[in-house]
Amino acid sequence: MTFKSYFARYNKLIQKKPLITNMITTGMLFGSGDILAQTLFKGPNENNSSSFDLARLLRAVVYGSIIFAPIGDKWYKLLNKIKFPSKRINSTAKVKLEPVLHVSSPKPSIKDTILRVTVDQLVFAPFIGIPLYYTVMTLFEMETPILDTISNKLSLNWWNTLATNWLVWPIFQLFNFYLLPVHYRLLAVNSFSIGWNCYLSYVLNRKDIGTQLHIDIVPDPKPDGGNMIF
Repeated sequence: MTFKSYFARYNKLIQKKPLITNMITTGMLFGSGDILAQTLFKGPNENNSSSFDLARLLRAVVYGSIIFAPIGDKWYKLLNKIKFPSKRINSTAKVKLEPVLHVSSPKPSIKDTILRVTVDQLVFAPFIGIPLYYTVMTLFEMETPILDTISNKLSLNWWNTLATNWLVWPIFQLFNFYLLPVHYRLLAVNSFSIGWNCYLSYVLNRKDIGTQLHIDIVPDPKPDGGNMIF
């Protein structure tokens, strides 16, 4: 099958069953990002191919399909309703003409697009997307103590991840929100996200950072070593 035929099939599925289609594609693309991370960024004790972590890959796929896809689907539909305040003139006359004149959704204005990107980057990224990822993935890993581990990962990685996010996503989202219909936006984000998911997976699974955090918060059990280890 050609790419054109695959896209035609996807187009039918995304219109008939948008949520299920987004869940499947998002899970696959999150998994692709984790495979890339495991392949490109191996730790000091991961020198051969036998060290591939299948459980880690499954966690990424489950997070992408079950957790992120439904939230992302709802979020992009919500963002599409956000519009820059403007005065309406002859609104009653326009209501009668719209069904005839606007068969398809018109391209959003530049003002609406900038507003949507701003809301996405100042609300979703710092307060939903990034905290959700580190929290849920840490819960999946069952690292104990769970609350301390989540707190440490967020305090260590939240700002760096957000700053990197702001270097990558605003320009892409401007094109995404301005050029693509709302039902294609999550697919576009997820396709572009293969590299981003690779970065997130790498940051989440850095063993050297996790070990250092564990050492810092666990006191020396020896009687003559009551101080914290730094």
